[in-house]
Amino acid sequence: MASSYLRGSSFPSTLLSTSRRSSIPSTFYFPLLPIRNARRRSRLLACAADTLLAGARREDWSSGTKGSEAVDLKSWLVREGLPPCKVVLQERHFHDGKHRPIHYVAASEDLQEGDVAFSVPNSLVVTLERVLGDETVAELLTTNKLSELACLALYLMYEKKQGKKSFWYPFIQELDRQRGRGQLAVESPLLWSEDELAYLDGSPTRAEVLGREEGIKREYNELDTVWFMAGSLFKQYPFDIPTEAFSFEIFKQAFVAVQSCVVHLQNVSLARRFALVPLGPPLLAYKSNCKAMLKVDHDVVQLVVDRPYKAGDAIVVWCGPQPNSRLLLNYGFVDEDNPYDRLVIEASLNTEDPQYQEKRIVAQRNGKLAVQVFHVYVGREKEAIADMLPYFRLGYVSDPSEMHSVISSQGPICHVSPCMERAVLDQLVGYFQARLSSYPTTLSEDEAIVADWQLNPKKRVAARLVSLEKKMLNACTRATIELIELLPDHTVSPCPAPFAPLLK
Repeated sequence: MASSYLRGSSFPSTLLSTSRRSSIPSTFYFPLLPIRNARRRSRLLACAADTLLAGARREDWSSGTKGSEAVDLKSWLVREGLPPCKVVLQERHFHDGKHRPIHYVAASEDLQEGDVAFSVPNSLVVTLERVLGDETVAELLTTNKLSELACLALYLMYEKKQGKKSFWYPFIQELDRQRGRGQLAVESPLLWSEDELAYLDGSPTRAEVLGREEGIKREYNELDTVWFMAGSLFKQYPFDIPTEAFSFEIFKQAFVAVQSCVVHLQNVSLARRFALVPLGPPLLAYKSNCKAMLKVDHDVVQLVVDRPYKAGDAIVVWCGPQPNSRLLLNYGFVDEDNPYDRLVIEASLNTEDPQYQEKRIVAQRNGKLAVQVFHVYVGREKEAIADMLPYFRLGYVSDPSEMHSVISSQGPICHVSPCMERAVLDQLVGYFQARLSSYPTTLSEDEAIVADWQLNPKKRVAARLVSLEKKMLNACTRATIELIELLPDHTVSPCPAPFAPLLK
């Protein structure tokens, strides 16, 4: 599976201590290479950090190779030990013509479900265990100062500076070509300009982008610590310490590049769960309703397809149970068929309520918190509303005798009057409508943007995201109004609610 569990803005991390390596099965262990070969064989897939930032913000610190000097990635992989496989690299062109076409992995022949598309030897796969090989650095990671992605990004940046001396130079060229772009040729919003981020106005995703950037900044400020603690790793690079050798923008570019192509392997030790795999992302496309995953099988990482393919078809893999906001943030695309897409609603009991403590106890007794996050999944909006209603009814209770009855009961249901139920439902409708009104565009305008292939791809993918959010909000509104119409007298005026729950 891809790195589908990237955990918030700071990416807290854990890493297996190298003192435990002796217990790792030999079929999974990536041995540290001799020093004389370190400059050649242990070079990581240096993602194209310098190519990821377009326009005036770009800092070019290593020129790429063009024309006849370019090396075909698959030919290089075959030369270095890639077993016979059933895939080829194809080109995908885009209308703007500003950048080179991106490559993608396609079937080289007809495939059936269960076929092995390719197997990449461990010698061509890089994980943190192989990169770090240092117990003190592994312990540093467990302090939550740095994530696996930050350490990989730092390694990649120094590797990039090696240029053609790197064993991984052909792969570096390929990632230069991709420029961190996903299957829609769009970079993560972490690399968008302020004007481009305005495409996300009204969406909670914009705040997520800013929060993630703050987390990356915190990790950047810790890089020098890794440099000094991992002298055995970084002494082979004749360059300055990280924060002097690379600006924050360069680090952010490298971080985003790693984020877009790292694979989250299952059933392996913590030190090998994050991996960079040739022929993996971003050359493989992601799909939310796919079952195929990159998996470890003895001394290889292989892909077994989950569906038939015709020769030339792009091969897809599962990206994990991620909402579209996370797919855009991590990989630069939005999946309209994503069954894991969701809205997040944060509700909280009013702390000014004289009965706040009693309500908090009742909420906890029924599996809820004083500040409770509700997830509204696409297509399941009615179920989400039904899950929220007991919590809101509890918040609306104001009479002490009614509160005593609620405390004495064992279930989550508060029996409320029609006017109180109307107040609860009206608050929800008002909340959904307020969120809809916060977007600067209408749903029909978003759909027109998505349909116009001549527009900026970033604007189109942002419009696709917000349109899907609006459809879920509209579905929530309809579901709530239907409940209002089911009241004994749906015209009843709502009861006053001096201490109604708060919504974010």
